[in-house]
Amino acid sequence: MTEMRPVTQAAAKKVPTLPDAQTVTRVEHWTDRLFSFRVTRPASLRFRSGEFVMIGLLGDNGKPLLRAYSIASPAWDDELEFYSIKVQDGPLTSKLQHIQPGDQIILRPKPVGTLVHDALLPGKRLWFFATGTGFAPFASLLREPETYENYDEVVITHTCRDVAELEYGRRLIEDIRQDELLAELIGEGFADKIRYYPITTREESPKMGRITTLLKDGTVFADLGIDGISPDTDRAMVCGSLGFNVDMKEAMEGFGLREGANSDPAEYVVEKAFVG
Repeated sequence: MTEMRPVTQAAAKKVPTLPDAQTVTRVEHWTDRLFSFRVTRPASLRFRSGEFVMIGLLGDNGKPLLRAYSIASPAWDDELEFYSIKVQDGPLTSKLQHIQPGDQIILRPKPVGTLVHDALLPGKRLWFFATGTGFAPFASLLREPETYENYDEVVITHTCRDVAELEYGRRLIEDIRQDELLAELIGEGFADKIRYYPITTREESPKMGRITTLLKDGTVFADLGIDGISPDTDRAMVCGSLGFNVDMKEAMEGFGLREGANSDPAEYVVEKAFVG
């Protein structure tokens, strides 16, 4: 069961006093290791869906303690959403996991990142490969109209240890399929383009294993009724742990895809700044 804490009227009136501070409006705890939260958005902030910013809190020494977090909300949202792991002895997340509506966080409004449409050449099918909280940038891109305007099919694979850790992504995709605002922005039937492929590596579930293995042995393609990944038609974005990113780079290049960047678009991109 998730725990939801909507912002109170008193919290909504709280005025940020720290430099670059934003006010927490909502916190939701998904498991004992994962939580998401929403904060106010600076009026001047402009970003591309899939980018990240530096956020954090003041440390015990009074200095900002910051970390790169992908923005999980789309570029058109009035607020900013983040999805985080809880590390009990982590310098930042040991404190960040206890925030409540009305509290303040520090947000440096300088978005950057490679998981953006501008870094990919045009294609027909877009793959999102995520582990754990690496789902966050794709939560943004899955609510971005350009995603569905650019591609005929969007495949999201999410690999976690346990079933409960898939809940954030599962709930978001379920909500997207029923979102009337997105249907109005994008067009009826847009959600039919989404192919969701959740995987667990530890707890038993309908699909178990590592996505790299399931790609290599063709299981993913057989399950989804897809011939394979080709540089002529397929584009991919990768976000997860360092080891996962390295393995996925090898897999993508094995399919003939080249790594792209904002300055040199190609067939796949990896978010180097995010490890989670």
